[in-house]
Amino acid sequence: MDKEQIKKDLGNGAIFDIGEKNPFGEFFDGQSYLKMLTTKGVSIANVTFERGCRNHWHRHISGGQILLCTGGRGYYQKWGEPARELLPGDIVEIGEEKHWHGAAPDSCFCHIAIEIPGENAKTQWLEPVDAEQYSKLK
Repeated sequence: MDKEQIKKDLGNGAIFDIGEKNPFGEFFDGQSYLKMLTTKGVSIANVTFERGCRNHWHRHISGGQILLCTGGRGYYQKWGEPARELLPGDIVEIGEEKHWHGAAPDSCFCHIAIEIPGENAKTQWLEPVDAEQYSKLK
């Protein structure tokens, strides 16, 4: 999928540049893009997911993340809970819990990711989301 098609899919949600192919792509199923908006003080990034793209299960050790959903349709799932549909205007506050987030199977998706800083904060990447379970999402 080319960037112009992604922008059309996102409509008014494409408020920031899509960026380049995500350098953390090994932790995603499908294609995502990353545009760092700032790394001064608090890291803030625009993350764009092609249809069906999602990151692997992961945790934010000694920190957290806030997602501001800006375009398309996606999902967030906390370990042990059902997946939550995400739409533009939704906000997700994430602590150290195991979780994943990404696009719906039939929609591109983008969010602003705000890192919550902490001492020795890091992301612990875990296993991929089960493809069969993901395919049941609408």
